[in-house]
Amino acid sequence: MRKFVLLCFLPFFHLLADWPQYHGPFFDKSTKNPLPINPGSITEDNIIWKCPTPLGFSSFSTSSDRAFTLVAEEDEDGLLREICIALDLSTGQRIWHKQLSLASYGHGGGNAGTQENSGGDGPRSTPSVHQGLVFIYDSAMALHCLSSDTGKQIWKIDVIKEHEGRNITWKNASSPLLINDLVIICGGGSGQSLIGVEQKTGKVRWENGDETLTHATPAYASIHGQEQVLFLCRSGLISIDPQTGKKLWTQEFPFKVSTASSPVVANDLVFCSAGYGVGAAVFRISQKGGSWESKMLWRKRNELMNHWSTPLYYRGHIYGIFGFKEYGKAPLQCIDLATGTIQWSKKGFGQGNLIRSGDTLLALSDDGQLVTVSATPRAYHELGRMKFLDGKCWSTPTLNKNYLLSRSTKEGGCILLKK
Repeated sequence: MRKFVLLCFLPFFHLLADWPQYHGPFFDKSTKNPLPINPGSITEDNIIWKCPTPLGFSSFSTSSDRAFTLVAEEDEDGLLREICIALDLSTGQRIWHKQLSLASYGHGGGNAGTQENSGGDGPRSTPSVHQGLVFIYDSAMALHCLSSDTGKQIWKIDVIKEHEGRNITWKNASSPLLINDLVIICGGGSGQSLIGVEQKTGKVRWENGDETLTHATPAYASIHGQEQVLFLCRSGLISIDPQTGKKLWTQEFPFKVSTASSPVVANDLVFCSAGYGVGAAVFRISQKGGSWESKMLWRKRNELMNHWSTPLYYRGHIYGIFGFKEYGKAPLQCIDLATGTIQWSKKGFGQGNLIRSGDTLLALSDDGQLVTVSATPRAYHELGRMKFLDGKCWSTPTLNKNYLLSRSTKEGGCILLKK
């Protein structure tokens, strides 16, 4: 029964060509189809709209004809507050907005709308959407469920008040993970750190663990035929069965200051990376007689650091933007997953982000350059480049049908991809 539910869940997003949550319809930052246009022919003439997206580093999620993201705006009392906005996918017009928690992060980040390197205030998590419901896990660790049509609140869980939640430096940045009929998050207290909530009712189906949240969004994969959700917590990797919350296996991985990049799963291998001198590692996951085991394949200390940009896996290789606090300079690199060997490297992307469409990487540099690159380990092969957005771009691009969306701390934009 479990496999049947999973098979029904994945094609649902595929058929609609939506990008329903942070890492896309297949949980791996990709769409399976090639771009519907020559990547080298994309120019500023393909931009069909722009709109204000003040403050924060939330990305877009999409469903049908709408796009959703989080911004920060002043409320009626003049207080800066996180806000979920719904936009018309074809025009960029705001359809509705919903006020959430106060945008208070406990640091003097300065004006995030500038190109300075300090972080600035504003939400970091991305909404998730499924079957007419929008799920937001805001910086104050409140899990909201809204109607995608109207923005009306359906239910809300205050994880700090209701589950002894423990927030972290710079507050929550992880996004809610949707699996089958559940929304899965991390952040509760002892015995309830990992939480699975029914999407339609807000009822907690399971809770487990005594872990400390990081800024990394949990990842989904099937390893040796077993559905798994992987949390990269302060103690390291925690794998659970998403249907029951039962812990399957754990793996220590160092923590320093902040971990923000999600685990990347490739068959039975799991890639992890963090900044602040931690570096990267790959672990091989095995299963025998009902027991699970994780063994390190390789480790690179203070190398291959993903500050917060989660890389992606494709045909034996990891593609990602690596580098710690290398604003404007960090390279896009191709890494052999089995050995950690750098196949090629191209500087100048800064703390940007990337996704994949077919054999094409779409990378957004931190200064708003959209760069298309061949997803091949042979050499760096740039297909096209254009200036897309003003402001600081620390969010992830999104593909929906013929629309490519992304945003900065100042503006969001949409590119129409048509032959």
